[in-house]
Amino acid sequence: MSSAARSLSEPQVLAHAKRELFPERGGDETPSYAVADTQFAREEWLPGRRIAADVRERLAPFNHVRIGGGYPDLVGVRALESDLLAVDRLGEEPPLIAVEAKGYASGGVDTHRGIVQAYDRLGEANAAYLAAPADAVSETDRTLARELNVGVLGVDSGGAVEALEVPRVVGNRTSSEATALRFQAGAQGVTDASFGLNHPKNYLGYPLAHYADGDTATLLSEYKVVGAVDSARQGAAFLGLIEDGPRGVELTSLGEEVVRFALARRGSVEAALEEFEDWYRSSKRFVDRAPQWGQLARRVVFEYPATELLVTELQAMCDDWQPEPSLVDLVVHLHETHPTFAVELFVRGDDAVRSRVLTDDGELRRETLADGTVYHSPTVFQLKAMLFHAGILTERGAEPSRLEPLEDVWSLRESV
Repeated sequence: MSSAARSLSEPQVLAHAKRELFPERGGDETPSYAVADTQFAREEWLPGRRIAADVRERLAPFNHVRIGGGYPDLVGVRALESDLLAVDRLGEEPPLIAVEAKGYASGGVDTHRGIVQAYDRLGEANAAYLAAPADAVSETDRTLARELNVGVLGVDSGGAVEALEVPRVVGNRTSSEATALRFQAGAQGVTDASFGLNHPKNYLGYPLAHYADGDTATLLSEYKVVGAVDSARQGAAFLGLIEDGPRGVELTSLGEEVVRFALARRGSVEAALEEFEDWYRSSKRFVDRAPQWGQLARRVVFEYPATELLVTELQAMCDDWQPEPSLVDLVVHLHETHPTFAVELFVRGDDAVRSRVLTDDGELRRETLADGTVYHSPTVFQLKAMLFHAGILTERGAEPSRLEPLEDVWSLRESV
């Protein structure tokens, strides 16, 4: 065995496996999102053995996600190719994938333990893998993996990955942790981009302009709905009003309902769009400025998966005599009840921020939450502003650079 092969550490093996299973998005629009465990965010893997910066960058973002009976080294969501996963159709959702990595340390490679750990993740994951140096995988390992329905990814000294054993996809219950990762991987996730605008009318106007005769961008401009057309389209997709279809942008059932509302109210979408000029640059709460449209916005915003979670947990905090929690209070509470969601929804995904906010064991460093710059802007600014305009929250959002997390109140306008 070459010395190069024996130098493959666990973080290196995991980084190569992630590249194979979850390649960087390019033209591939397949829903995809993955996180490595927080233990890989530290600078040293073993005493005196640093994790190279490019390896940490490849593994980011980091989170401590419980799947099955423990915390896999890598967990994510993506529809894999047939050479990596034997798929008998599993509904419309891409599978939840867990990976346990093993590399060379002081002795050999504990492949047996990695296979058993991966098998344990099948309590909730749809597919599980061992990733290890290819030369360290024995025929006995492969036999055990086949018996347990665990995939085996062999990594060579140059970083090439080969599927030595291909697992079958299995159906499993969905935990809140898995739901959080599916949320991030799907069209409504918040990782790379989501809401660029902070008023719901900008997103309601998009399906109307799309339905009307004429160019969508031109109509949005002429009726003074919004100038940032790309952001309006993106946000409308995140709110589930539009989707990409065989012929380009298509209205979803929720988007069609917005059109029906406009037709019932004004007789045509063009007449409805004329109302939008009255709201141009208005800072007044939308549900008070235009009550019927505001109620429609409330329905649409509540369909967004994160909204129900936030409202449910804010009500729980209110029931526990905390009716006006700060942003820090909310994130700490959410991390106790839905830890993966709390991190993915609120904390920026880059290596430096996650390493500051989370310990190696995935615990929150509460003191870091007082810094506004660690937060994800589309959540603390744009989403919160929309919840304000829809009449759900008492206060609007703030940009992270101006955010005072200990003073930023997240309170329900009407608690029950």
